[in-house]
Amino acid sequence: QVQLVESGGGLAQVGGSLRLSCTISGATFSDKAPGWYRQAPGKQRELVAIINREYRTVYADSVKGRFTISRDNAKNTVYLQMNSLKPEDTAVYYCNVDFSWGQGTQVTVSP
Repeated sequence: QVQLVESGGGLAQVGGSLRLSCTISGATFSDKAPGWYRQAPGKQRELVAIINREYRTVYADSVKGRFTISRDNAKNTVYLQMNSLKPEDTAVYYCNVDFSWGQGTQVTVSP
C-alpha cells in the first residue's frame, strides 16, 4: 500500500517562501513520477508540478519561475520549493504518485 506523508505547509507573507516535502513509502520511488497538486476553495484541483524518473519537470504556467520541484531518491522524498509567493497560491497542496494522494497541507499567503 502506497503512503504519502506531506509536511511544510503554513502561513507566509506575499513574496515569502515555503518548502513542502512528501515522503512516499510502499512503492519503488525511483521508478515513479511524483507530483504536486493544489486545490483552492471553490476551485478544482490543479497540477502544480511533476518530476519524472529522469528528473524532467513540468510546471503550471502560474508557478513557472517561482516554484521548483525536486526529488531525493535516497530519501523517497519529493520537494516543492515555493518562492515569491502570491495570495493566489493559497490552497491545500497535495502530493501524488500514480493513483495515491497525500492528506494535503494548507498553504496560506497573506497580503
